[in-house]
Amino acid sequence: MSWLHTIHETLEGASLPTLLFVGVMTLLAFYAGRSMKIVRLPSIIGFMLIGVILGPSLFGVLYEKLQVDLSFITEIALGFVALSIGLELNLASLKRLGWGMILIIFAESFLAFAAVSAGIYLLTRDLPLSLIFGAVAPASAPAGTVAVIQEYRAQGNLTKALYAVVGFDDGLGIIIFGFAAAIARSILLQDSGGAQQSAWLVLATPLKEVGLSVLLGGAAALFYGLLVRRLEQPRDIFVLTFAVALITIGLSSFLHMSLILTNMILGLVVVNTRPRGLVEKIRGELTEIMPLLFILFFVLAGASLHIALLPSLGLVGLIYIVSRAAGLMGGAWIGSVLGRAEANIRKYLGLGILSQAGVAIGLSLIVKQEFTPLGAWGASIGTAVITTVTATSIVFEIVGPILTKIGLQKAGEIPDKADT
Repeated sequence: MSWLHTIHETLEGASLPTLLFVGVMTLLAFYAGRSMKIVRLPSIIGFMLIGVILGPSLFGVLYEKLQVDLSFITEIALGFVALSIGLELNLASLKRLGWGMILIIFAESFLAFAAVSAGIYLLTRDLPLSLIFGAVAPASAPAGTVAVIQEYRAQGNLTKALYAVVGFDDGLGIIIFGFAAAIARSILLQDSGGAQQSAWLVLATPLKEVGLSVLLGGAAALFYGLLVRRLEQPRDIFVLTFAVALITIGLSSFLHMSLILTNMILGLVVVNTRPRGLVEKIRGELTEIMPLLFILFFVLAGASLHIALLPSLGLVGLIYIVSRAAGLMGGAWIGSVLGRAEANIRKYLGLGILSQAGVAIGLSLIVKQEFTPLGAWGASIGTAVITTVTATSIVFEIVGPILTKIGLQKAGEIPDKADT
């Protein structure tokens, strides 16, 4: 519509202060989140709805350049989400859940990869395309799951299992992507007659990213541990935590590591090496800032969801949605059965791991960047993957948090007062 286009151009040319936009979107999202309680939906649905309304899909208040300028907020929010996940991964508690947790993580990730790869291949008969879609499928969006858990103050074994799964499956997903992308790239190079790159060099990249992320997270935790011993006041501990987390996020970005995995390892080492009282102080202070970070993060996430892409989903998109959901939920159930997990985890874990956004879109961008130079076939794969994954993320980001709440409710892990 022409009047929307006029608004877009006017706002981009007005050079209004960035903080004005941040204040407006925070205020609107805050009340939109509160209004979701009327229909018993998670607040983040309201946050994302404001993002869609303010984004390029409608009024264009959060235009593309402004989203780029505010991208540091997304990095900070993801870093603190990952830190929060790590702080919940007490190895003693996880041990009580059993080694079945490892089976669950491997089963849901690899079955999602297999189900999506098979579904797309049966439709297209295009093996490289199928492998790439399958490789993107395991990547989750932990922010949506963590936001629901914290909003409803969920507690219990299912909650602990969700923290573990959405924390570790991104690391495993990056490794799966590295292997699958290497095979797909090899097939394309054979087809084009180009010089093949060493399989080890291709596979070394994701392995190096995961390994260095773990090392950096561990080093940051040791550095944090040396400094925090001299502090007692919760506010002082929070300032130190905030500073070290920002440093870790910045280094992850600069060194092209996984900021989610790095900050999760930071939290994991801290919770398993520091006194329980200190960890509780950190969690208490993080609880105060996380709601604001969730508002900012999900408004920007909503603004990046281009609703106009939904009609382009087509059969490939529908198969991706169905097969990814079936793979993740089926894999979680199989892993739970094999690992002899309790009934609530078997029944409801799969409902809490469907969200997908940032990491998957990031992997899709890598595909587009690295496969486009490999000829027409590679370029078509890059376009198909980025378009489909971006469009399906809209579905998963809306449905995922809703199903997470349903699963936690059915498991009896949401207190009655938190659901009002």
